Amino acid sequence: MNVRRKILAAILLSTCFAAAQTSVKHAKPKPKAQEKTAEQIQLEQTNQQLLNNMQKIQTEMEQMRQQLQQAQKDAAAAKSEAAEASRKAEGVEQATTANAGAVNTLQGAVTDLKGNATTLAQTIKDDQKQTKAAIEHPDILHYKGITLSPAGSFTAAETVDRNHATGGDIPTAWTSIPLTGSDLSKVSEFFGSGRQSRLALLAESKGAHNTFRGYFEMDFLGSGTNSNNNQSNSYVMRQRQIWGQLETASGWSFAGGQMWSLATEYKSGLTLRSEATPQSIDPNYVPGFVWARQYGFRITRQVNPHFWAAASLENPQTLSPVVNGDVTGLPLILWASPGANGGNYNAAANTSNGSTPGLLTTYSMNAVPDFIAKMAWEPKWGGHYELFGVSRFFRARLYPNATKAEIAAGTATSAGAYNDTEAGSGIGASARRAVLNKRFDLGLKGLWGTGMGRYGTSTIADVTARPDGKLSPLHTWSALSTVEWHATPRFDVYMNYGGDYVKRTNYTNLTTGNPLGYGVGTISSYTNAGCNTEPVPTGTGGTTNYPTTPSSCSATNRDIQEFTVGYWYDFYKGARGRFRQGIQYGYAQRKTWADQNGLAPEGLDNIFETSFRYYLP
Repeated sequence: MNVRRKILAAILLSTCFAAAQTSVKHAKPKPKAQEKTAEQIQLEQTNQQLLNNMQKIQTEMEQMRQQLQQAQKDAAAAKSEAAEASRKAEGVEQATTANAGAVNTLQGAVTDLKGNATTLAQTIKDDQKQTKAAIEHPDILHYKGITLSPAGSFTAAETVDRNHATGGDIPTAWTSIPLTGSDLSKVSEFFGSGRQSRLALLAESKGAHNTFRGYFEMDFLGSGTNSNNNQSNSYVMRQRQIWGQLETASGWSFAGGQMWSLATEYKSGLTLRSEATPQSIDPNYVPGFVWARQYGFRITRQVNPHFWAAASLENPQTLSPVVNGDVTGLPLILWASPGANGGNYNAAANTSNGSTPGLLTTYSMNAVPDFIAKMAWEPKWGGHYELFGVSRFFRARLYPNATKAEIAAGTATSAGAYNDTEAGSGIGASARRAVLNKRFDLGLKGLWGTGMGRYGTSTIADVTARPDGKLSPLHTWSALSTVEWHATPRFDVYMNYGGDYVKRTNYTNLTTGNPLGYGVGTISSYTNAGCNTEPVPTGTGGTTNYPTTPSSCSATNRDIQEFTVGYWYDFYKGARGRFRQGIQYGYAQRKTWADQNGLAPEGLDNIFETSFRYYLP
């Protein structure tokens, strides 16, 4: 605004200056010789002043022009600055928008981070809790990359009361149930024992493709030369299971050592340590249960989630041959030998110390291992089903020139002796199914074949002899049915009924024409007439007498049966292990083959058992 005013003033002064010049031009010329008047002098002074003012105005106008140019420059610079500011403002706005997005993203990340931090804190807290629990209450122990677990170990305080004595501890010797006429049948027996207490250790290491396992399990049901019930019951540790296993991610498994036979039923596939043993306090389980614990080398393949196949080679053993009837002319049969201490066999039956070889301490001389193959199926609709086969071989050395008569006459020789091997085989199956919302488990299993007696719980019989002395595998079957009621998570009730049966086998003596075989003979050679007469104990009198088998009592076993009912109650089951208590009643029956007069004595036993156990967690 001041610039405009100055410009207007300059224009006005210029106009006045032009008018003054015009008035001067039109003034009369002064006389050459005339002196200036006062008015002229005053006018000159005024003109000079106007000229000075004009010069001053021009100077100011030049200054204003310069100022106007500077102002224009400043305005252009200001416009440029304004444009730059606008551009920067747009950039700032864009940056602000981007920053706002980044801020939102950052806020979301912060929120997530807070959530993750909370979760992480809780995870750390849980891990610390688990670590503390693992230290204070470890489920497994760690050793050089291997986990060690004592699961399966327990202490046992158990009793057994039989109303007919067998001379046994907690395990029931089924073929020793006394016949009703024997002296042992007249007395009962009670034993208390902690010998079934068990020690177990599972060592396991898992890799990317393979799992390695080693398992050790033992109890105290063995006996030593100093074991007794007198004051300090010093019974020795017994090997139950000791095996190693390699399991691959592709479904193959290789295992070797002492383990449950593949003939045993399993609960889950064909997995070791998932054996479907019947619920029982008795370590000898129930007649009809098919099993063995022995050396084996096993290959298992899980074909798919529902089907398994396995094959095993297992340690063989022949039960003592049972030969009834007329043995006249029958050659001597060498089928086993007593133990040898140098070979780590039990030498208690060694004839050199005056003893007679018996069932438990006589070792058959086997040609090859037992061979077992099995398939297991677990369909989608439920249950576990198995089908298996067993192949066995029985070897003996025969001495045709060493008959009973030749031995008596002292003319027996080993001339013509030879080895003979006879085959036995069996087929078995099992089925197990949970019903009624898994409150009940129903099971049925069995094994039928020739020479399968050893795989039944009662170890009833394996072989007899033919008239030529060759071993003859006996027809046998074993069957067991089970019902288990899971009343509550802590209370189980169970019932088992099963039996082992051996068929009568009749041959004709080639020399005399009389019966020969298993459970047969003439009235004189196979008679049960004295089975119901109580015999006098062996000994010389006084108090050093022992049970005696009734005379005139052939009594060859036909079948052993038992019905059991019992329960298990866990009155504590938690992080510190499990305390379990159980009571079982069993009604056992031992039946024999009748003689030619129809006499078939039997033995009955009522067995009450109790158990109090503490299981390690």
